[in-house]
Amino acid sequence: MKPEMIKRALLIALASLVTLAGCHSFKKENVQPPTPLAKDFKPTLQVTRLWRTSVGDGAGTSGARLRPTVVDGVLYAASTNGKLVAIDATSGKSLWSKSSRTHGWFGWGDKKRKDAQYAGGPAVNGDLLAVGTLDGHVYAVNAKDGSPRWDVEVSSEVLASPVIVGDMVVVRTGDGRVYALDAATGQRRWVYDQGTVPLLSLRGNGALLAANGVLFFGSDDGKLVALRQDNGAKLWEQKLASGEGRTEIDRLNDADGAILLDGSTLYGTAYHGNVAAVDGPSGRPLWTHPFSSFESLAVNDHAVFGVNDASVVWAFDKNGGADIWKNDALKYRWLSGPAVQGNYVVVGDLEGYVHWLQTGDGALAARERLSKKAIRAQPLVVGDIVYVEDVEGRIGAYRLSAH
Repeated sequence: MKPEMIKRALLIALASLVTLAGCHSFKKENVQPPTPLAKDFKPTLQVTRLWRTSVGDGAGTSGARLRPTVVDGVLYAASTNGKLVAIDATSGKSLWSKSSRTHGWFGWGDKKRKDAQYAGGPAVNGDLLAVGTLDGHVYAVNAKDGSPRWDVEVSSEVLASPVIVGDMVVVRTGDGRVYALDAATGQRRWVYDQGTVPLLSLRGNGALLAANGVLFFGSDDGKLVALRQDNGAKLWEQKLASGEGRTEIDRLNDADGAILLDGSTLYGTAYHGNVAAVDGPSGRPLWTHPFSSFESLAVNDHAVFGVNDASVVWAFDKNGGADIWKNDALKYRWLSGPAVQGNYVVVGDLEGYVHWLQTGDGALAARERLSKKAIRAQPLVVGDIVYVEDVEGRIGAYRLSAH
């Protein structure tokens, strides 16, 4: 078996540990039951669901964190069974829908055509939509109607959303590479190769961040990496985790969340590592705070918000990293990464609930249920609306108003 296949099998096995939490089978050793939701909870915030729809099978059991994107009032979403859709972001009305077909993934079924295993996003800029797949392809289509433009094969699965910057589509693959592709033709411009990727790592990759001619991402070995956008040369790297521990599990230190940029400061975190603030131009660390997470962070004017590996929600001071508050009322509910919607932090959980917490003190303010399936993707806030997607492709749009 090829090393990449071994790694993928290990990743799926690790992901199943979290999946156990969603199966209500808690007799197994070291699997913690989710904290029950308070039955006497009284919301202090009114939530209105604007619409709900469904996109194919969503992420299914792939372990991908499929998340929609919204550009110019249109929501774009994809599923692992080949659905690619455009939806009016305000009304939920379908604008177009495509079902794509491709060869089987893992090299199986090459003589038969199967659904495209969309997993890496979509990303949209102008009339170009780019999306990656579990079988190592990148597809470009017309964002106005879904008509195909080009497709390119890369070296491994694409679990993170591509980024479209300038005249390039940039994607990262599960084997530690970053590809820059010509946005018009798909032709390869450059490739960055991380060299070695840990054999054992958590399933997932954080999305690339493009800013000021530089690409930033968190690596599977716990580093924040900066690349030149024009040629892929590495500018600097900064450790978010040490990778120390007695066992292979203890040494897991993936930085699987997206890197945030606020002003000139980058924020990132890693499993078995730290939440850190780093100066963007130089890579110089500004502060660190011990914090273990495999999710993305969120930020507002005063604080950085994160969900740790036990699903405790934290707020850290942006200036020095001191913890402001933490809320463990949702512990072991395997929360999504947080998003900031006005004066509230919003997260999804393993049973399809969406929770709003006050940014000032972390108090729970509202709760709604999208479905009965896990919400693994970080909610997406655009304007005054938050969009939430569960693992089976159900998407809900919510707006807030105070009581």
